[in-house]
Amino acid sequence: MLVMIAENDGLHRTFARRTVEQLWPGDVEVIEAGDGADAISLAAEREPPHVVLDLQLPKATGIEVARAIWSRRAGTHILFWSNFADEAYVRGVARIVPPGSVYGYVLKSATEEGMRSALRGVFREGHCIIDREIRGIQHRVQDRFEGITDGEYESLIDIALGLTDRAIAARRGLSIRGAQSRIKHVYDKLGILPPEEGASEASVFNSRTRAIYLAMARGLINIDALRREQDRLDAWLAHAPPPQE
Repeated sequence: MLVMIAENDGLHRTFARRTVEQLWPGDVEVIEAGDGADAISLAAEREPPHVVLDLQLPKATGIEVARAIWSRRAGTHILFWSNFADEAYVRGVARIVPPGSVYGYVLKSATEEGMRSALRGVFREGHCIIDREIRGIQHRVQDRFEGITDGEYESLIDIALGLTDRAIAARRGLSIRGAQSRIKHVYDKLGILPPEEGASEASVFNSRTRAIYLAMARGLINIDALRREQDRLDAWLAHAPPPQE
């Protein structure tokens, strides 16, 4: 049984290795990567069927590592292991999981027994094991009244990247009015009042920058998500026609 642990923190990496080796004594080979670039390279070389993967890695994020691994071997069982329950990470994972793949998402605050259960479930039993807090975020994302829809999330990302309404419309294949309608829905769900309903608040806050702050405070977006989205934006800009005046 070959397991790769991708984790940049030495103490966490040692804990994960010890836990894996105690679960399957004498029946496991553990290989380690300390950053995302090494994880992608090592996974391509050894093709481990089981991976413990930190979401916050230097050089390449856990999302980028998982995408590279699954693009080569969709049957790889991945246990995402993170300090964070940000909605940005939950959405990031959901967007790249191949259909039918086995994966887990457990927080580093879990007990040692919780980690053992997740490892057994994902690696040996082929179950998807999701931490209760993460499951709650997944339900919120899926709730069309409480959560931000995928389209609204895209508009929120575009706002955070600094795009104008016209550029958002061009990038997402919308009319300008359609792009503005999505942005208004984002404001509504973040509790940002329009000028006619909250004149005093509207005179204090810029709606776009306020939306970015509230989204980051709630964990809807984070710097890793924005870096990934900036790469996608750069690729689009390289081929997109300039917005019409």
